[in-house]
Amino acid sequence: MHDGTSSETASEDSWFWIAQIEPYEGESISHYFGRFRHYELNSVSAPTPLSDAAGIGFALSRWEKFRFNPFPSRRELAAMAKLVGLDAERLLAMFPPKGIPTVNRSTRLCGACYAEAPYHRMEWQFETTKGCDRHQLRLISRCPACDEKIPLSSDWENGQCSKCGMRFRTMAKKQKRY
Repeated sequence: MHDGTSSETASEDSWFWIAQIEPYEGESISHYFGRFRHYELNSVSAPTPLSDAAGIGFALSRWEKFRFNPFPSRRELAAMAKLVGLDAERLLAMFPPKGIPTVNRSTRLCGACYAEAPYHRMEWQFETTKGCDRHQLRLISRCPACDEKIPLSSDWENGQCSKCGMRFRTMAKKQKRY
C-alpha cells in the first residue's frame, strides 16, 4: 500500500510544511490525521498546531478521540480541508454519518482487515458495529496478549500494541467468531 502522498504545499501562515495525504477507503478521521501528522514531510506532532492553523480551536483533538458532539460544522470542515489540500466532502466522508453514535471509550479493530490493509476503518467505531461482517470476527478493543487497550488510531505509527508489541495484523488469530 502506498503512503497516499500526492503533493507538497506550504501554508502561508504556518511554520510547518504540509504534504498532502490521500485518505483510504473508509478510513477514520482519527487514523487519517494521525497518518498525516506522522508523515515524514509534515513537522506537526500534535493535533493542536493543525487546529490552530485552520482556526478551528480544539476540534481536531476531539475528532481524533472519536468525539463528534458537536458534529463538525461546515466552516470547520472547509478550513481543515483547505489546510490539508482535500475537498471538504472528502474530509466529511471520514466521519461517521451525522446522528450515528460512535464508541469513544476505546478504539476497536479487526485484525484480519488490518492485515489486508493497515488502517483504521470508521465503521469499527459505530456503536452498532459489533464485528467484522467480512471475516465474521468480533471487533477487539484490547490486546489479546496483554489486555492493554488498543491506542487511539491517530497514534498507530507501528501497528502494534503499545505495551507488549503484538502486531495488530496478528491479532486476528485471537479474535472470537461472531
